Amino acid sequence: MTDYDDFADAYSTDNDSNLTNGYYERPAMIDLAGHVHGRRILDAGCGSGPLSAALREKGATVAGFDASAKMVELARHRLGQDTELHVMDLGEPLPFADESFDDVVCSLVLHYLKDWNGALTELHRVLKPGGRLITSVNHPIIHKMIDPKADYFAITQRSDTHTFNGQTATLTYWHRPLHAMTDAFTQAGFRLTRISEPPFSPHTPKELLPPHMQGRTSFLSFLFFVLEAH
Repeated sequence: MTDYDDFADAYSTDNDSNLTNGYYERPAMIDLAGHVHGRRILDAGCGSGPLSAALREKGATVAGFDASAKMVELARHRLGQDTELHVMDLGEPLPFADESFDDVVCSLVLHYLKDWNGALTELHRVLKPGGRLITSVNHPIIHKMIDPKADYFAITQRSDTHTFNGQTATLTYWHRPLHAMTDAFTQAGFRLTRISEPPFSPHTPKELLPPHMQGRTSFLSFLFFVLEAH
């Protein structure tokens, strides 16, 4: 998994207000979560906590964890010392009792894992029956768009270089085809209730949109799922 400690500050600053996170992925996750007042939500791979903060503002009680100690430090600063936060990897045994949460949000995390089985099994365990897993991942078509010769159907590792607030970092992911994703969800005990390719926020500043996207409402980047634990 990519180690975010080396560029956590730069990533967090960029993530708060960039196009793909601040005006596309996070608004979509919040919209999919819907009415969360009074719900207990686990933010799996919480990063510096922007999604947790947004859900808490809507009335949810949040807890979270992230593999990056620096990210969790930033999340504590954002969310306060009274928010339960842990430094741990997705897929490790979670320090929560069975059926502890109404919802789990897992924002752009699963694609860092080659094997989803352990992670999804633990997330299912901590969800109440009927609870939701709301997750986003790299859209599987992107792999083929970047490398037309790539085998779409193979679970394959790939790396991309990005610049976050002036700092360059390499992120390493695992591509998997759509059917492999849905098979993993089903095997872990989830029922797919929604799959989404949403538009970006209508509040996106025009200066954030590259020229080829002016006048458009959507672009290919991430794929979103809402799943029900049963």
